[in-house]
Amino acid sequence: MTRAMGAAMRRIQTGNALSAFGLGFTVPYLYVYVAQVRDLGAATAGIVLAVFAMAALVALPFTGRIIDRRGPLPVLLGAAVLASAGAASMGLAGSVPAVVLSAALLGAGTAVMQPALATMIVWCSDTSTRTRAFATQFFLQNLGLGIGGLIGGHIVDESRPGSFTLLFGIEAVMFLVLAGIVCSVRLPRALSIKDAMPENTEAKAKGGMRALLGNRAMVQLCVLGFVLFFACYGQFESGLAAYGTEAVGIEPSTLGTALAANTAVIVVAQFVVLRFVERRRRSRVIAAVGLIWAVAWIAAGYAGLGHGSQAMATAAFISTYALFGLGEAMLSPTVAPLVADLAPESMVGQYNAAFALVKQLALAVGPAVGGPMGAALHGPYIATFVLFSLGITVLALRLGKQLTPVQNQPSLAAKSRVVAQHKPAERAEPAAV
Repeated sequence: MTRAMGAAMRRIQTGNALSAFGLGFTVPYLYVYVAQVRDLGAATAGIVLAVFAMAALVALPFTGRIIDRRGPLPVLLGAAVLASAGAASMGLAGSVPAVVLSAALLGAGTAVMQPALATMIVWCSDTSTRTRAFATQFFLQNLGLGIGGLIGGHIVDESRPGSFTLLFGIEAVMFLVLAGIVCSVRLPRALSIKDAMPENTEAKAKGGMRALLGNRAMVQLCVLGFVLFFACYGQFESGLAAYGTEAVGIEPSTLGTALAANTAVIVVAQFVVLRFVERRRRSRVIAAVGLIWAVAWIAAGYAGLGHGSQAMATAAFISTYALFGLGEAMLSPTVAPLVADLAPESMVGQYNAAFALVKQLALAVGPAVGGPMGAALHGPYIATFVLFSLGITVLALRLGKQLTPVQNQPSLAAKSRVVAQHKPAERAEPAAV
C-alpha cells in the first residue's frame, strides 16, 4: 500500500467510525421514539421500521451502476446528505407522514453508504491489505455503534421529546462530518482487483447484471450471504429477542447486556481473530462460523428449553450473543474482501451493491419469519436456525470449490510475490578459455 492509499484509507475509516457513532445514538430508540415519545402508536412505529428497510431495497439496485460510472465519492456524498436530512427531519417530525418520509430518507441514505464505502476501501487497498482494511472497518463500526448507543442511553428521556431531537440532531451532524471528511480524500484507485480473477476479462466485456449472474462464485456467495444475515443479524432484535423474553424469561434490560456482550467480543477479538483468518482459506473460515453459530443456537435452546436455574439460562442466552460476535469477527475480514476479489475491475460498485441488497433482503425477511416463531414456536425456532447454521457450513465448502486458490486464500499471492522478489539470480557460467 502506497502512502497516498494509506492516507486515504485512514480518512475513510475515520468517517466510517463517526457515522457509526451517530447511528448508535438513534437506532436502538427509533421504535420507542415513534410509538411512545411522539405518541403515534405501535402500528406506526412498525410501518416506520418497514419503510426504513424498504427504502434500502428500492435504492440499492440503482446504486452499483452509478458507483461504477461516477465513482464512489459523489455517491457517498449524496447518501450522507440524504441521511443527514432524514435524521434531522425525524427529530422534528410529529405526524405520521413526516416520520414515514424521514424514515425513507434515512433508510435510503444509510443503505447507499454501504457499497460506496466498501468500494472506496477497495480502491484504497490491494489483495494483500484488503482483509485487514475490512476488518478495521467492521471493528470501528461496532465500536462507534456501541459508544453511540451507550452515550445515547444516558441522554434519552421518554418524558422529554427534546432529548430525542438532540440525538437525531447529533446523528445528522455526524453524517455531514462523514461527507466533509471524504471530500478531502484523494482516491488512488487500486488496479489489483483484476489480479484475483483473470477470467473476469470476458465478464468485464459483457458488463451489467448479466455478468454478475453469470459469475457462479458470486451467485453462490450471495446465497450464502443471505443465509448468514438471515440466521444472525435478522434475528438479533426480533426472533431471538422474542425468544429470550418469552421462552427464557429474561428481563428486557438483559437484552441490552446480551448486545453489549456481542459488541465486546467483536471489539476484543477482532484483531486476534484476524491473525488466524489471514492464514486460512476463506471458505473454511466461513464454514467454521456456521459451526460456531450452531453451538450458539444450541446454547439458546438450553437457555429456553432446558431445566437449569434462571441464572444459568440467562448466562447461556448471553453466551449466544457472544458466540455470534465471535463469528461476526471472523466474517468481517472474509466476506466483504471476497466480494471485491470476485468483481471485475469495472463492476466493483455493482458487486458491492448487489451483496448489500442481499443483506437488506435477509434483514427484512429475518424478523418477519423469526419474530413469530421466536415468540410462540420455541422448539421449532431453535431447530430451524441450528439447521440454517449447519447450512452455512455446507454452502461455504461448496463455494470454496468455485474459487481460485488466491481468491480463497489471498496470503498465497503475497507469498508468491515475496518468492519472486527474493529468487536468487542464476550463476553465470564461466566463459570458455
